[in-house]
Amino acid sequence: MSKASVLILPGLLEDADAFQPWAIGLADVATLVVADLTRADTIAGLAKEALRQAPSEKFLLAGHSMGGYVALEVMRQAPQRVTALALLNTHARPDSPESTENRRRLMALADRDFPAVATALLPKLMTARHLEDPVLTGMIGSMALGVGKEAFKRQQEAIIGRIDSRPHLKDIGCRTMVVAARHDQLMPVEILQELADGIPGARLEIVEDSGHMASIEQPERVLALMRAWVSGENALAQPLSNVGLIPGAPS
Repeated sequence: MSKASVLILPGLLEDADAFQPWAIGLADVATLVVADLTRADTIAGLAKEALRQAPSEKFLLAGHSMGGYVALEVMRQAPQRVTALALLNTHARPDSPESTENRRRLMALADRDFPAVATALLPKLMTARHLEDPVLTGMIGSMALGVGKEAFKRQQEAIIGRIDSRPHLKDIGCRTMVVAARHDQLMPVEILQELADGIPGARLEIVEDSGHMASIEQPERVLALMRAWVSGENALAQPLSNVGLIPGAPS
């Protein structure tokens, strides 16, 4: 059986490290490419970059947070290439004035002290329990430093300038899974429900005991969902014991 081709679109200040459990746990069923979303300062530009990095002519598409904004733009630019869509910890709304103001503050902080940006973001990204894990917080800080200040500012400009994607959700015709986290402070369950409700036939899954970084905070649960999504199965019917989970992964 041939493997599925999956293009992964990371979030703000994320790289392939955020999806290492997927690389291991999906290796038998999928070929994964994690796109570099650091080179453009618009969502449309990032989508074009992502499409150039796609693993094949047709592929499954998964986006986390900012990557979800880019995924929705990919669905506008090249819907015929996407056979299934997964949207994690993201939504379809434009940036609010309050969010834009906060982003501008973080961009100014980045110019003064870029490592302080990750420190400032952390309390919003994970649950209090997971914030106590130095491995998890260290991973987030390391990814941020790897992405770098200039790319961070380009990503923030892209996020600020994104359009309202809600009117376009009805045009998405492929199989879609939306994944929310119960304790996501940035993107609460209700706006993920709005996203799922707007896409014909989309299924909403909720990850318990997790904040915004669900793929890092609850890697086994998210991996189970992703395996079911890749195979086209009902995630709730997929036994966790059968999904090739990562031994010793944090929960």
